Amino acid sequence: MFERIGKTTMNIKGLIAAGAISFVVNGTAEASQGSWDKPTPALPNPAEITVYRSPTCGCCAKWLEHMKKHGFLIRDIQEMNMDAIKRKLGVPLELQSCHTGVVDGYVIEGHVPAGDVKKLLGTKSDLAGLAVPGMPAGAPGMEMGERKDPFAVVGFGKDGKTRVFSEYGSD
Repeated sequence: MFERIGKTTMNIKGLIAAGAISFVVNGTAEASQGSWDKPTPALPNPAEITVYRSPTCGCCAKWLEHMKKHGFLIRDIQEMNMDAIKRKLGVPLELQSCHTGVVDGYVIEGHVPAGDVKKLLGTKSDLAGLAVPGMPAGAPGMEMGERKDPFAVVGFGKDGKTRVFSEYGSD
């Protein structure tokens, strides 16, 4: 069953229809809404994120800059066979995007805002990782002028269950 407070974004509706989101946690510290581009609190210790990306992907480089701006140390690995990396790290097919990162044992897939990664690290969640499926306009690294499509950051577990971790642009 899918429950949600407020309006549902097209991205979330598409994920539900595709079966990518099996449940959402409402009323917990993990679910949030807001703007991803505001300042984030500093990490107590710099966190290193290892990011695998295609050498030809420009938006991946922009996302790396976003993460650096928010205090992450970047280990940038350019890889031609991204499908193999995603399979090895257990990224569900329906949640895949262009680049894949690993930080403190968590998998970060696609254009996840730095604040959500910091929040995940601070909560010591049982999630395997976070994903922003596809490449929504206006997400970190996907800035396209004034265009900002609503999107969800989806948490995924090793058990295959998923839930909305946060949402952006759903007013």
